[in-house]
Amino acid sequence: MRFATISSEQGTILCPEPLVKSTVYPLQSIGTLNELPHLPLNPTFHFNPQLQQCLFGKHLLLDELSFPIEKIQEHYLSGHISYEKGIIDENQKYRCARCGNREQDLFASFDCFRCKEECMYCRNCIMMRRVSQCTPLLRWSGPEVMWSNPSDLKWDGQLSELQQSASRRITEVVDHPQDLLIWAVCGAGKTEILFEGIKRAIGQGKRVCLATPRTDVVTELLPRFERAFPFVNTQAIYGGNVEMKDTSQLILSTTHQLFRYKEAFDLIIVDEVDAYPFSYDKTLQFAVEKASKKKAAKVYLTATPSKTMLQRLKLNSLEVVHISKRFHGYPLPEPKFEWCGNWSKKLKKRRLPANVMAYIATRYEQKRKCLVFVPTVDFGKEVHSILNELNCEFVHSEDPERLKKLNQFRKGEIELLITTTILERGVTVPEIDVAILGAEHEVFSSNALVQIAGRAGRSIEDPYGEVVYFHYGKSKAMVSARKTIRDHNQRALNSE
Repeated sequence: MRFATISSEQGTILCPEPLVKSTVYPLQSIGTLNELPHLPLNPTFHFNPQLQQCLFGKHLLLDELSFPIEKIQEHYLSGHISYEKGIIDENQKYRCARCGNREQDLFASFDCFRCKEECMYCRNCIMMRRVSQCTPLLRWSGPEVMWSNPSDLKWDGQLSELQQSASRRITEVVDHPQDLLIWAVCGAGKTEILFEGIKRAIGQGKRVCLATPRTDVVTELLPRFERAFPFVNTQAIYGGNVEMKDTSQLILSTTHQLFRYKEAFDLIIVDEVDAYPFSYDKTLQFAVEKASKKKAAKVYLTATPSKTMLQRLKLNSLEVVHISKRFHGYPLPEPKFEWCGNWSKKLKKRRLPANVMAYIATRYEQKRKCLVFVPTVDFGKEVHSILNELNCEFVHSEDPERLKKLNQFRKGEIELLITTTILERGVTVPEIDVAILGAEHEVFSSNALVQIAGRAGRSIEDPYGEVVYFHYGKSKAMVSARKTIRDHNQRALNSE
């Protein structure tokens, strides 16, 4: 990063050169530093509360702030803002300070118009605006935001005995921070067990984040948390809905958006910790650690722990609480295996296997909503075109109307929803049956198949639901998924 020496009433200081070029301060000399200077806090300085709200606990580029450069510079000179290098050069090995990327092939150089030199930038987090060697990351280093939200919990539901046990342990972890895994079956009521712990944290003036890999989950959880905590300003942060002007004590965020936070949260809850891309992307795991305060409590939620989590359990480096029974007490739906022949070949001829068509026809006769999973977007388009005369829709990750269609499906306006694995987890629709076309396909891992089966039977009014894996030959993942579901149901029986 390039720096310039500038003069001010407080003396001569160093400032990132791009900022200097936009100010009225006289430029005296230019140099390059390994470390950025952090000025002492001036307690008599009257800081801007809006700037405090915007930057507190965050790690933002200058371009993400809407304040005048002179205002930002004033706060820097008073010690209320600090600059940190965006790209760190460690003996010609680069590291991104925002996303933690160390993969050298994910760095590239360009002719920079700011520093007028060849500048390295990180391609891993480029979708969140470019961070390069001459673009500093800004942090708030002044007084902390003091939270005074009432922690009243407006939820009058009833927790099961297993849920109560997990809820108590989460509340204890808020008081005595540590890592905790909640291993709960699909439909166990994971969201509800969080309420008491979050209430405790908010009452203590602590800051809370619930992070999840999927945007769909954030949008679904937001109204539930707003109802549960009506006096707390709950903020949802996800791609397409990134508001950095304000801040709040309770944040619901996709894991990607945690790149924009640093040492912000006292309690951070990661939902669906095994889900793609979180379980595969080390930078997202870095983001959770970066967004957590040094003595933060971290709670991980999942129905299907990753290999890393299971290894930590074996090493006794992670405490686990099991919830092996759904909140309504009924067992998990056990999937049926139905051979349907070479389904992909039939699709090329614009046909579906006869038993698949019969299954769909039965759903319509019984007036049952049905969720049909397919391995890829192309297969989904083919199935949708075959069934286009029915009241059905197709959704996938790039569908701009995905949330709208899902809402219509919930309301019963759409009776059949075809989907890729984008809806395999975190989405609750009552009174549905679930089918997979091509369950043997490699995209359907054992964990994915368990999660998909868990979409059925989630309401007490319809606690069973039917789950069918249509296949052209059983896979190991299918067999493993059914065994996992049977094991959960047996554990639930044993706990009675």
